[in-house]
Amino acid sequence: MERIVEENYSITSQSNILQVEVFGPFNGHVTEKYIDDMYGACEQFSGQPWGLLISFYGNSVFSPEAEEALIKVNKYRVKHGLIANASVLIDSNTADIQQLQLRRIYQACNITFYVFSDISNAQSWLEQFLQQTPDD
Repeated sequence: MERIVEENYSITSQSNILQVEVFGPFNGHVTEKYIDDMYGACEQFSGQPWGLLISFYGNSVFSPEAEEALIKVNKYRVKHGLIANASVLIDSNTADIQQLQLRRIYQACNITFYVFSDISNAQSWLEQFLQQTPDD
């Protein structure tokens, strides 16, 4: 199990699921560091199918630049085996906007995704999705 912990986010891998926690909005520097850390985290799956469980805490509305950066990192994730994303919005007053932005990002990358309000339902959905997906 690999774990990266920064002030604004943490990245942990467990079997074929990458778990990410994001706290509040990112500035440009944090976004760049997150993307670098995410590139490294993706490579551990060696192209095998995997899922992303990402929990957003607080109001995490993305700037247009951050949205573009997230599309780029998600395309990288897909090239490295990402097949599904479960996003969880926690304690957010901007959940409707976040959900619209996430839909734009994941649809731009052709990623199967679902948005949840609690982590356990998100994890259950993601685990079931990964079990139903045949290996190449």
